[in-house]
Amino acid sequence: MKSVSGAVAFVTGGASGIGLGMARALAAAGAKVAVCDVNDVRLAEVGEIAAREGWADRCLALRLDVTDRPGYAAALDETEAKLGPLQIIVNNAGVGIAGPVDEATHADWDWGVGVNLIGVANGLVAALPRIKAHGMGGHVVNTASEGGIMSARLTRGIYAPTKAAVISLTEHLRVELEAKRLDIGTTVVCPGPVATNISETETMRPAEFQVDSPFRSRDNPHGALPANPSGVNYWLDPLLVGRQTVHAIETNKLYVITHPAFLDSVKARHAGIEAAMAEDYLPRE
Repeated sequence: MKSVSGAVAFVTGGASGIGLGMARALAAAGAKVAVCDVNDVRLAEVGEIAAREGWADRCLALRLDVTDRPGYAAALDETEAKLGPLQIIVNNAGVGIAGPVDEATHADWDWGVGVNLIGVANGLVAALPRIKAHGMGGHVVNTASEGGIMSARLTRGIYAPTKAAVISLTEHLRVELEAKRLDIGTTVVCPGPVATNISETETMRPAEFQVDSPFRSRDNPHGALPANPSGVNYWLDPLLVGRQTVHAIETNKLYVITHPAFLDSVKARHAGIEAAMAEDYLPRE
């Protein structure tokens, strides 16, 4: 897509944080935006923001749990009925689940994977046939995390694997769409620290997943990062990430990686993988 102006975009997890930054940036560039979220209070605030910024006539706020497949289809039906044919799907909804993976429960896994990975898959299954059908082209944006390509860290043993899976999923989706010569671009957004409400993740855990788990007892699993001697501001404005995403859509960039400062961690992980492929690493006979 050379421009998002006039296109219909559907943003999950769109009422706060990075999702709201994406919705605002898309709207500022002229898109019509369906903002979807599970938080009713923040959804109500979206209308106020849209009115203040001049895109209320191009905004639709919808309650959506991305694990609800019938609800997903219904939300897309309403979006297309009120805004027009879908062209941009932004699978952004996610949970910042954090805790010791060796102590994780089935409920921790079911919730984390259900939202962060299956929620993205639900979006693709529901949205891609609609984008393919009208033939006008479009774009898929999936939100992962820079943690999905960095070296392993404490407490990220559910979160980072789900995000790594989203990165791989998007890479494979790009190959498939290009092989079929469909005019549908792909982008995976890999944010580092962004000023969001990720520390409130556990307040959003559904009742059926509220078990006795060390994941639920952490006060602020995504708290402040260590001081950076280089003086780089780690915590980005979500609107900046939104603008980076719009740029990636309009130039069909596969990756949006927000924090070059973490390159050494990425290199260290890849160096370990490359070392394991050396001829003398394992017995060959």
